[in-house]
Amino acid sequence: MVDRLNDQSASATAKDEAAPQTATSAQTQVQTQAQAVESEEVRAQKALLGDTDPSLTSAEDVARALNVDPAQGLSEAEARRRLEQFGPNELASAPPVPKWKKFLAQFQDPLVYLLIAATIISVIAWFIEKANAHPGAEGGEALPFDAIVIILILIVNAVLGYMQEAKAEAAVEALAQMTAPQTSVLRDGKVQRINTADVVPGDIVVLAEGDSVSADGRLINAASLRIAEASLTGESVPVGKKPETLTEAKALGDRANMIFNGTSVTQGTGRAIVTGTGMNTQVGKIADMLSATEDEKTPLQKEMDYVSKILGIAVCIIAVVVLVALAVLEGFNDTQDVIDSLLLAVSLAVAAVPEGLAAILTVVLALGVQRMAAHNAIVKKLHSVETLGSASVICSDKTGTLTRNEMTVERVVTPSGEVQITGTGYAPEGKMVGIDGSGLDANPALRTEVIDTLAAGALANDGDLRQENGRWEIVGDPTEVSLIVAARKTDALRGYDRFNRVAEVPFTSERKRMSIIAADATEGGKLTVFAKGAPDVLLSYCKRIAVGGQVRPLTEGDRQTILATVERLSSEAYRTLGQAYRPLGTSNLSEVPGIQSNAAGQVTDIADQAEVIEHDLIWNGMVGIIDPPRTEVRDSVAEAHRAGIRTVMITGDHPLTAARIASDLGIIAKDGKALTGDQLDALADEAALDKATADVSVYARVAPEHKLKIVESLQRQGNIVAMTGDGVNDAPAVKSADIGVAMGITGTEVTKQSAKMILADDNFSTIVAAVREGRVIFDNIRKFLRYLLSSNVGEVFTVFLGVIFAGFLGIRQPETVGVTVPLLATQLLWINLLTDAAPALAMGVDPQTEDVMNRRPRKVTDRVIDASMWGDIIYIGVIMAVVTLIGMDMHLAGGLFTDRSVDALGHEAQMTEARTMGFTILVFAQLFNALASRSHLQSVFVGLFSNKWLWGAIGLSIALQLVVIYVPFLNSAFGTTPLGPLAWLECIGLAAFVLVASEIRKVVLRAMAARR
Repeated sequence: MVDRLNDQSASATAKDEAAPQTATSAQTQVQTQAQAVESEEVRAQKALLGDTDPSLTSAEDVARALNVDPAQGLSEAEARRRLEQFGPNELASAPPVPKWKKFLAQFQDPLVYLLIAATIISVIAWFIEKANAHPGAEGGEALPFDAIVIILILIVNAVLGYMQEAKAEAAVEALAQMTAPQTSVLRDGKVQRINTADVVPGDIVVLAEGDSVSADGRLINAASLRIAEASLTGESVPVGKKPETLTEAKALGDRANMIFNGTSVTQGTGRAIVTGTGMNTQVGKIADMLSATEDEKTPLQKEMDYVSKILGIAVCIIAVVVLVALAVLEGFNDTQDVIDSLLLAVSLAVAAVPEGLAAILTVVLALGVQRMAAHNAIVKKLHSVETLGSASVICSDKTGTLTRNEMTVERVVTPSGEVQITGTGYAPEGKMVGIDGSGLDANPALRTEVIDTLAAGALANDGDLRQENGRWEIVGDPTEVSLIVAARKTDALRGYDRFNRVAEVPFTSERKRMSIIAADATEGGKLTVFAKGAPDVLLSYCKRIAVGGQVRPLTEGDRQTILATVERLSSEAYRTLGQAYRPLGTSNLSEVPGIQSNAAGQVTDIADQAEVIEHDLIWNGMVGIIDPPRTEVRDSVAEAHRAGIRTVMITGDHPLTAARIASDLGIIAKDGKALTGDQLDALADEAALDKATADVSVYARVAPEHKLKIVESLQRQGNIVAMTGDGVNDAPAVKSADIGVAMGITGTEVTKQSAKMILADDNFSTIVAAVREGRVIFDNIRKFLRYLLSSNVGEVFTVFLGVIFAGFLGIRQPETVGVTVPLLATQLLWINLLTDAAPALAMGVDPQTEDVMNRRPRKVTDRVIDASMWGDIIYIGVIMAVVTLIGMDMHLAGGLFTDRSVDALGHEAQMTEARTMGFTILVFAQLFNALASRSHLQSVFVGLFSNKWLWGAIGLSIALQLVVIYVPFLNSAFGTTPLGPLAWLECIGLAAFVLVASEIRKVVLRAMAARR
């Protein structure tokens, strides 16, 4: 939605300098349209605030008008009531298509039109036949059975297609629910995550970096809050937000105390009261300007359309050639000949095109997506499944993806020494001990320094630790929470609870540090800066060091010792964070030297004055945080390597930490090195970058823009790249990757919206499992395509060769004239209905083969139906046609292989029996083909019974074929007659030759492959 709004919304909300309170003409037009269709829910929302402009009203007055306590938020009961009153927080969409329209849509297909035309021709032929019958004589069929059967089969096909599409839609809808955007709100005094659709007017929205703004609202408070509003204003630079009440009405882009639906937080934190949801937002007002777009067809669907078109054209050409040949050689003697010829053309078309292909393809993809979702890989769009199986490089973050993301502070290093913090996980249970496990009673200075270091890290922190139902749960970044856990283990915050945060300079990936300013309640509100960040970065802002309770200048020797410790801890796989502080000596922030204030004496955005705050810091110490690798990841990396997929680690951690974890996981060798962001920047050009990324598999100390460079470089080398990300700044790289993967637990909403896949468990092994599933799905698609197309080509060749060689085979007797088709259109329709749906769907869920992860990734440019598969299709199609026609010939007089005399019932009865033979042979040949088509090279007897669904589909098809042959009224409808035991042996024996021929071809192909 955001992308679609860029151009149109920008013009609709541009500031009118001459009259700031006047909307642009585009806005006026849209608002007029919105009022014309304004819903009851929107009118109810507007009544809450009346004519009040929230931007010109204090946050307290807005809260009173909306009857909400900003400190507690709405209660759950009140939120539910408001949701019923005001409706879900969603833009109005087109009304759902009624079921009856969806059912009728199944008939909107050129092939169906062709069959309807065949029905009309069949009815006309029946009437002509009845009209030409002599009075008193029995004139042909009592009812136009051909027409009736075609109509019935069209209805059955429509029902199956409708049911399949309904299942696929249900799967996609369930997927949409799993990936539904969420919003943090304050309810009953607790911050909780809810579906964005459940946000109501009066909710207190909690904003953090990376969040998507889900509704319009009035800011209550903000800390260095910046929001990207390009979707509404066209302004590419994020807008700084402040809660102060405006003195005059301003255009949308200048309403600094308002937030708007469809925008995203790029920096800082804040809270806002929701003033409008759904269509009562600025986005809602311009929603009518958005033109609806149809869902784009997947590449597979496009290729299937292309294949069907090619088959259709080929059949039309064949039909024209046959009709012209018949007209020249035989001539059309009467109307019946013309009708029979047209029905022949229809028969060829029906035989060629697999009617249910599109629906089967959609259902197979939807089922695959559901299986992935059950294994924590949520694929947002069906067509992404096709790309997954082609992945050749997986670029993964380290923390939480390759590791468990259970960050634990294990080491604390201060100027007086080093201690160990016991306990693992997020439960605050542990204590500080010496490296050798001894107590610290003999070293009070070290103990004090450790307490001060942990306290600084816990104060300069946006995380939270809470206990819910006996379980400890974290809120925020796991690295930050690990500092809080360590502080609670050591009771480091005792005495520091007197500090209250008054301002914040937030962490960014560029700054690699964070600072807060806190007021000391016991010292008259005196201000102190507490900071944490990458030790090498934070150290550059320190000029002093705290040792044994005293502060002295930081010497060069101190710096070298600290940096050497960072190297040592990093080599031991610890992530290091430094802590520092600085008393500001005043209780008024505006009195700090260098701080800028406005005319009213208010300090301007502190985030823009980081250099003033973060200088002359006092070094406390550093912590070593461990995040052990996931035990299952090493096997997944090895599996990816066997599959020809390269694993690349990209992290902001220290190079030694990254290299250690990567070597433990098998991504690089033990002596492998990591490339840093600075080294990437030092590369001369794209050629040098491409050379580096072709060889290096670990990147450390990188910024988000480096991730994008790495992805683009790998893509230039012809790779299909999967890229993981969680932060807002990862979104460009995730979006540019062929397979963008967002973290479901730690990922921001912006990144989730940019991604094609979401990991519900943030686990690298899930990516590999998804790639494996993508390969299985693609393999299965090729299986049922091979099966469907070879079966349909077999039908085409049966009709075509049967007409051309009708005289040789005895299908047409010497004394007859006109066209005699080997199989009726109704029989061909029944074959397609019988063999297309159930067996093809069963093949779509075929179990994976042993070699699925032992072969190189396929290229996206590779055709789904390549030359080798076309060879299979034509070869099997010809065999199928030949055995069918041989079976018919064996039951006809004047045939090529046999010359059975015409019995007392005459040629028509014999033709009916021969057609029943051909009809049945073709059905069984296609069922044998279903078994053979499961692999291009592997013998059918390998894993013959592994797919129980396929055997069930085959059994169902056989049962239905028996019904058509042995139920009397269906004999008339389908032109069949009961077969004897010998005939059944002939049918099964001839049909089985398809399996024999397929096995012979596979033996030859395997021998040829072995010689290469």
